[in-house]
Amino acid sequence: MNNSDIGIDLGTASILVYIKGRGVVLKEPSVVAFDKDSNKIKAIGEDARLMIGRTPGNIVAVRPLKSGVISDYTVTEKMMKYFITKALGKKYFRKPRIAVCVPSGVTEVEKKAVEDATYQAGAREVAIIEEPIAAAIGAGIDISKPQGNMIVDIGGGTTDVAVISLGGTVVSESIKIAGDDFDNAIVVYMRKKYNLLIGERTAEDIKINIGTAFKRAEADYMDVKGRNLVTGLPETIKVSSDETQEALKETTSQILDTICHVLEKTPPELAGDIVDRGIVLTGGGAMLRGLEELIEERTHINTMTADEPMTCVAIGTGHYIEFLAGERG
Repeated sequence: MNNSDIGIDLGTASILVYIKGRGVVLKEPSVVAFDKDSNKIKAIGEDARLMIGRTPGNIVAVRPLKSGVISDYTVTEKMMKYFITKALGKKYFRKPRIAVCVPSGVTEVEKKAVEDATYQAGAREVAIIEEPIAAAIGAGIDISKPQGNMIVDIGGGTTDVAVISLGGTVVSESIKIAGDDFDNAIVVYMRKKYNLLIGERTAEDIKINIGTAFKRAEADYMDVKGRNLVTGLPETIKVSSDETQEALKETTSQILDTICHVLEKTPPELAGDIVDRGIVLTGGGAMLRGLEELIEERTHINTMTADEPMTCVAIGTGHYIEFLAGERG
C-alpha cells in the first residue's frame, strides 16, 4: 500500500481527489475551456469555470460529464490526467491505483468508459465504485454490517437513493435531477415571474445564500442582478427565500418521490432499520436548506446531513480502495 492510491469523485459539477494519508487534496469544477478554432484546451477546473458565460466566441467552456456520465471522452481523459498530475505532483514514480466513483444507475458500457479513461489518464489499477456506497463509507457508516442504511446522495447532475446492507446496494434508484436542476429552476422562475434573465452562476449564488426547500420561520432576502427581457436593460430585484422554495418545489418533489419509491421497494427488515437509524443526506445538493425537514415531513423518518456532504463521496472512494486492499491482503 503506498500513498499513490487515490480516490476520485468524478462529479458532473466538481471533481474531488482524495489521497491516502492526505485526505481530499483537490476540489475543482469539472469544466474544461477550449479554443474551437485550434481545438486546444485553454483551461481546466476553476480557471475554466471563471470563463463560463464570459468567453469570446471561439473559446467554449464545457462540462465533459453530463449527469455523472462521460459525454465527451477525450476531454474527460485529458481533464483526469490534469487533475491526477496536479494532485500527485509531476514526479510520481509509480502509476497510482485509482478508485473512481460513478452514479448507481450507469450502464456497463458507461462504467467501461470511465475505466478506460482512468487507465488512459495514467492508472496502474482501477476500481469502479457506485456513488451511494462511497457516500455511505465517507459518511462514517460501517457498510459491512447486516443493517439497512439509506443514503440520499444529491450531486450536481444526479441524485442517488440507495439502501445499503452488508457492503452492497439492496435497492437503489438514480435520477438525473440534482443541484444543477435547482439552479436551472431558479433561472426559469426568475424569467417567468420577473422577466429577468440571470446566468447559471447567479442562480447558484441565490441557491447558496437564500435557497430553501421548506418554508422558513423568517424569510431571507437578496438583491439579484440580471437583464430585463422587456427593456433589455440591467435590473436589480429583491428576491425572498419563500420565492426560492416556490421555484424549487417541482425539483425537490421529484427527489422526494424517488426516496418514497425506494422505501416502497425496501424489504421490511431493512425498512425497520431505516426507521431506527434515519436517512443520511450527502453530496453538495444536500446543503440546500430545508431538505431535511421536507423529507421528514413526507416520510416521517428522521433525516440528517453528513458532516462534510461535499467531500463524503471522495473520502469514501479513497477508503474503498483501502477496503479492497485489506480484503486482498
